[in-house]
Amino acid sequence: MKTLIKNVQIVNEGKIFESDILIDNDTISKIDSGISDEADLIIDGSGKYLLPGVIDDQVHFREPGLTHKGNIESESRSAIAGGVTSFIDQPNTVPNAVTQELLADKYSIASESAYANYGFMMGGTNDNLEEVLKTDPSNVPGIKLFLGSSTGNMLVDNPETLERIFSNTKMLIAVHCEDEATIRANTQQYMDEYGEDIPVKFHHLIRSEEACYKSSSKAIELAKKTGARLHVFHLSTAKETALFRNDIPLKDKKITAEVCVHHLTFTDKDYETKGAMIKWNPAVKTQKDKNGLWEALLDDRIDVIATDHAPHTWEEKQNVYTKCPSGGPLVQHSLPVMLENYKNGKISLEKIVEKMCHNPAILFRISKRGFVREGYKADLVLADLNDPWTVDKENLLYHCGWSPLEGMELHSKITHTFVNGHLVYDQGKINEQKFGERLLFEVRE
Repeated sequence: MKTLIKNVQIVNEGKIFESDILIDNDTISKIDSGISDEADLIIDGSGKYLLPGVIDDQVHFREPGLTHKGNIESESRSAIAGGVTSFIDQPNTVPNAVTQELLADKYSIASESAYANYGFMMGGTNDNLEEVLKTDPSNVPGIKLFLGSSTGNMLVDNPETLERIFSNTKMLIAVHCEDEATIRANTQQYMDEYGEDIPVKFHHLIRSEEACYKSSSKAIELAKKTGARLHVFHLSTAKETALFRNDIPLKDKKITAEVCVHHLTFTDKDYETKGAMIKWNPAVKTQKDKNGLWEALLDDRIDVIATDHAPHTWEEKQNVYTKCPSGGPLVQHSLPVMLENYKNGKISLEKIVEKMCHNPAILFRISKRGFVREGYKADLVLADLNDPWTVDKENLLYHCGWSPLEGMELHSKITHTFVNGHLVYDQGKINEQKFGERLLFEVRE
């Protein structure tokens, strides 16, 4: 199968240029103007922009064990509709992916059900170091540690265990950083006043700046001590951004950071109208924090934009504060929301592609993806930046059927998504064949 895309604006490696692009089976075979090769499918890209497929380095697709919220099939289907062609899923499923056998089970499910390319993190606990060390770095993206409790009860809070994991694995260690003792003390304070039905507007004061900074600074200190490769997921405070560097290239960084779309979009003022729909861990915080995150993203202290896509049912989200789960669905909308920020002058197209496509590939050392390059896998997205639409229940593909973005008008639409050279999303229509492949990673000493 050969596909030729003509007269499209390609956004790649800091440049925007008009070109044609030829896809041969699963590979980008030629990038040039005036390509005249015969092709099975020709797409006129005039007026559209072509980007590498988005690599979302943090999702919770809920399979196995929590499939009433979502599953690999449903959530990867929504991903390709949003231009996400590869995802890295987290281990806090049921059972937790904390043995090689349980990790292999998730890969087996995805091999039959994933619309997008997939990788699964190995979970670390207080007592599974031997299993962690069996992980193959060529086909598993890294080790995930929860340094603060969240969905799944995978808290790692033993200092000796943490140091052993950091000292003994050469794989990337990705961490959820919130200090458990601080959160428990804050929760008790508000429960003493309100009982279990704490107003959600206090969420950012319970899972506070102090809780985040205390945990992330400790993790960074340990990484520096041991020489571990550390990636801090979902920064939520301006204060934390001072812990990260922007004076060396990403490929040389051993300590890196991610920000999620919701922390760039919402503030604590939005709890009034959005309520538990924007209850995440770590919490959406203040306008000052949002501004600080944007500043650090643009000056390269923050390396990656992701979603932390974490669906729950609408019924679960109606529970009182202490029983209401944290998390929300975002993977279908991350790229359109960031393109809206481009339209509003907050970020360039080149920077969006850097943070959502190039940098996850560099950071996780993903083989042959994340760039528009000849010889690379043809994971590609076409976007029309002048096609307004509104997020509503009718156009949601999430299994949970709701979004915190409902009612938001967006002015850019994903028109085509290619996964491994296959047109899997075509102007609202999904190819129900599944072409996702297991992500592979380059191992370096």
